Amino acid sequence: MSLNNNQINALDCVSQLQPYIPGKPIDELERDYGVKNAVKLASNENPLGPSPKVVSYLQDSLDNPLELSRYPDGNGFVLKHKLVEKLSDVHQNFRIEQITLGNGSNEVLDIIARTFASTHDEVIFSQYAFAVYPIATQAVGATAVITPALNWGNDLNAMLEAITENTKLIFIANPNNPTGTCLPSADLLIFLQKVPENVVVVIDEAYEEYASGNIDGYHSMLPALGDFANLIITRTFSKAYGLASFRVGYGISSAAIADLLNRVRQPFNNNTFALESAAIALDDQEHIRQSVSLNTQGMSYLVEGFESVGLNYIPSAGNFVCVQIGANAAEVYDKLLYEGVITRPVANYNMPDYLRISVGTMAENKRVFAALKKIMA
Repeated sequence: MSLNNNQINALDCVSQLQPYIPGKPIDELERDYGVKNAVKLASNENPLGPSPKVVSYLQDSLDNPLELSRYPDGNGFVLKHKLVEKLSDVHQNFRIEQITLGNGSNEVLDIIARTFASTHDEVIFSQYAFAVYPIATQAVGATAVITPALNWGNDLNAMLEAITENTKLIFIANPNNPTGTCLPSADLLIFLQKVPENVVVVIDEAYEEYASGNIDGYHSMLPALGDFANLIITRTFSKAYGLASFRVGYGISSAAIADLLNRVRQPFNNNTFALESAAIALDDQEHIRQSVSLNTQGMSYLVEGFESVGLNYIPSAGNFVCVQIGANAAEVYDKLLYEGVITRPVANYNMPDYLRISVGTMAENKRVFAALKKIMA
């Protein structure tokens, strides 16, 4: 079978993809390294888990196994209405037609790339940007335009200078993953005013709950949606809401953009229990407050510990922190595994001297710091 040029180009794009590398699972570590009672501080998960109300719902759902045989609500009616109810305080006139649900916010990012970019188009994102941005860009055959970072974060002026007639998308994570840096909302507003209207700007707010109210100058960009028709905001239930295994994320945009995204979105991309759990989780804001409070305490403990032993780190607005280990970071990572502690090497982000450590419970934080001190003594 002979292939045409378009098919060859598509195959080239796929063959050059660098797969996403997840944090090592606890079961794999205990099986391969022979350790017990391991802790995982690699994937920015909520150490408290989901809301107790979600756990109660899931336990009760076992009494109705017939639900497993039925397709989920393909439109996510209940969850979307819960989102409108919660977010209307921040963004007035917010409507259900502005929401796109995804199998995690990762899928929403992928849907955005497939909707707005293709071969010969350009997608802008920063050095040290979330790994899904280059993957989604490469998958659609677009050209990645990577702007140099500014203090480990997004340089908005560099992004503006990088815009050309071929630019279709700009991805900005705020707070940024993996570095944890955070942009003031005032700076983002000025940036949006300068971006051409035909360029779609995606503000990835996966860690919004941790930054909101805790970081000076930070505010969600939701209130700006009414002023910028080219703006999309993405969020997730995988972080502060503790539902990473259920994979629920969402995009918020103009109704016109959401209509396009929902045409590309696969049917039934969220399962019934995930949709219901996310809706229940939204009602338990006390659990979010407890999760954020625990994160604040844990972050303080870790950074004070790093400072006490002379380790540099990147100040973070998320639920993780990158600490500078040095040229032997990969070796330290492996030694930590033998101590039953999973962290995240970030050499794939061109940060070979660093490890990213998620904030856990205080017991987990103390364990990772004690193990780190032991190894580096």
